[in-house]
Amino acid sequence: MSPEPEADLPAENRLPGTLPEALFAELVAFRRDLHMHPELGNQEFRTTAAIKARLEKAGLAPRVLPSGTGVVCDIGDISGAADAGALGDARGEGGVLALRADIDALPIPDSKTECPYRSTVPDRAHACGHDVHTTVVLGAGLVLAGLHRDGLLPRPVRLVFQPAEEVLPGGAAEAIKAGVLNGVGRILAVHCDPRVDAGMIGLRQGAITSACDRLEVSLDGPGGHSARPHLTTDLVTAVARVVTDVPALVGRRVDTRAGLAVTWGRIESGHAPNVIPQHAELAGTVRCLDINAWRHAPDIVVAAIDEVANLHKAKSEINYVRGVPPVVNEAEATELLRAAMTARRGADSVEGTEQSLGGEDFSWYLEHVPGAMARLGVRTPGERTLRDLHQGDFDADESAIRVGVELFTAAALLHPAH
Repeated sequence: MSPEPEADLPAENRLPGTLPEALFAELVAFRRDLHMHPELGNQEFRTTAAIKARLEKAGLAPRVLPSGTGVVCDIGDISGAADAGALGDARGEGGVLALRADIDALPIPDSKTECPYRSTVPDRAHACGHDVHTTVVLGAGLVLAGLHRDGLLPRPVRLVFQPAEEVLPGGAAEAIKAGVLNGVGRILAVHCDPRVDAGMIGLRQGAITSACDRLEVSLDGPGGHSARPHLTTDLVTAVARVVTDVPALVGRRVDTRAGLAVTWGRIESGHAPNVIPQHAELAGTVRCLDINAWRHAPDIVVAAIDEVANLHKAKSEINYVRGVPPVVNEAEATELLRAAMTARRGADSVEGTEQSLGGEDFSWYLEHVPGAMARLGVRTPGERTLRDLHQGDFDADESAIRVGVELFTAAALLHPAH
């Protein structure tokens, strides 16, 4: 059954804050402009300027984050909603509702050759939908600003346009340090999902993404002739055993339901077939479904690497880079998103979604305040081509912009004031 548009819902179920056609067209153009000019994490100066200029045009007072990229903007007076003096003073119904978007792009080429708004920047692309996320929060902010002027916004809302989501451990941590959560009681976000039809959202209470850390390992030995590996450290064999044995060891040292997994993405060692090298490097990721297991993951993974390296007489140096914990959706925030989408398009516009193995630094906000992330459908209904995020041919059905804007505006109207 196709989602029910709000116009077809009973009058008593309708909310103000629908998206005017002229503003929708403007938002599509805004998104396409971002798509043509992607910027990497902490380099989003053009994107930041565009967001700031449009919010100022609407009579708002956006503030650029101290890093020089990213924007925070309040709609309404937050002083009456919560004490904005300290992080986490207000939680849940007692504080400001925040809407968060990530604004950075990826270091990959745009392969959409026939697309008129494909990236104009070599080896840069909005291949994860952050341009859509940004446009959705901007559009919601513009609609909510109008409602506030008309006296129809029941409580203040904060817009957070965060840089560097794709850079571990994520720009969220720096945004939090800059005070974007001061006075915030709950925070919401969306993430594009090419497996969900446009017009729909996917929801899940509890963990909806996984933890993701980065792992860099160096192994060293004296080197030698490949004819006499018994007289030295056979470093290539040591590397091979680390690659194969460490994931197996890690998988046996936690509950398998925790989903703690080590996956390698890079191995470098040696230059000649008859020379045992002195140095080898490995890099990969550590992913985990369970937040408690993730907290112990560094000790477990490092111990496993050391054990295997020592067995083969290789000296190991390990750089374990903390990334992000799982995004764990709060029950009340998840139900707020469900109620908002149902009010806009009916109950059939919400579907369940599985926990992803991808990481998202929205999780850092949820370490401080409750909130939830929804999967925003961006697949054109009926499309059979299987697309994925972080690929150069990724694109979104732009009707999803309307869905995201109206989802957030409804959530702001339905969020209880007390």
